[in-house]
Amino acid sequence: MKIAILSRNPSLYSTRRLREAAEARGHDVTVIDVLRCYMNINDNKPSIHYKGQDLDQFDAIIPRIGASVTFYGTAVLRQFEMMGCYSLNHSAAISRSRDKLRSLQVLSGHGVGMPITGFACKPDDVPDLIKMVGGAPLVIKLLEGTQGIGVVLAETRKAAESVLEAFMGLKANIMVQEFIEEANGADIRCFVLGDKVIAAMKRQAQEGEFRSNLHRGGEARLVRITPEERKTAVASAKAMGLQVAGVDLLRSKRGPLVMEVNSSPGLEGIEKATGKDVAELIVQHIEKHAHRKTRQRERG
Repeated sequence: MKIAILSRNPSLYSTRRLREAAEARGHDVTVIDVLRCYMNINDNKPSIHYKGQDLDQFDAIIPRIGASVTFYGTAVLRQFEMMGCYSLNHSAAISRSRDKLRSLQVLSGHGVGMPITGFACKPDDVPDLIKMVGGAPLVIKLLEGTQGIGVVLAETRKAAESVLEAFMGLKANIMVQEFIEEANGADIRCFVLGDKVIAAMKRQAQEGEFRSNLHRGGEARLVRITPEERKTAVASAKAMGLQVAGVDLLRSKRGPLVMEVNSSPGLEGIEKATGKDVAELIVQHIEKHAHRKTRQRERG
């Protein structure tokens, strides 16, 4: 097959591993900088140009679109989809998952467990907002934050009020979540592919830190997940419409709680922690589903 990886940096671990895995299975792989793509949108033959050239038809697209280029990246991916290409994750599903508030509302609508979350825009509503999520300590998150940036633990009511009022004064979009103390600064990253969790790791925050992101110095190790955690992770990815997802769970007294569903999960941490060849499993998944789409297109 002809496969395109949408990535701004071909040397990134995830991009490199996906390319190596696809080429090892005999596929023709091209890494494309999504910001260098531009589109001809028409009612006859939509096309994509790249660095002055009309891109050939691809059988499959692997989107590795960074959060900072979500709007343009998903527009390019939609164009590929209009041209009949199979996309590992659909553009609409990526957009849905990147909107943190919307994604939690979607999960809530599907009955998926999550920390109690509050959202408001006026300082006058802050006292009731804090009460709504169970009071301090509580977690305050910027909706545009990634990799643990823009996440604050407010340990007292006074601190929570001060931080919330400051963010609101800057017109920042924020949400407030209950603090799950029993998680002890750890979360579970479940790597979902299709309808299965193919790998899982436990990420533990450094001492004195509550954010377990590997970019913040957290440590990862292999973990055995429960059937309930497995079911929750798969249900979360399905609710988002994602074929590939990194579902982050907290272990709480009331069962697994979903913090986030990532549509472009990194491979380095999960492969090193579990020893699994996640990249190859992804390529095998693409082979199965892209061929099915090609056959449907030919019959149509």
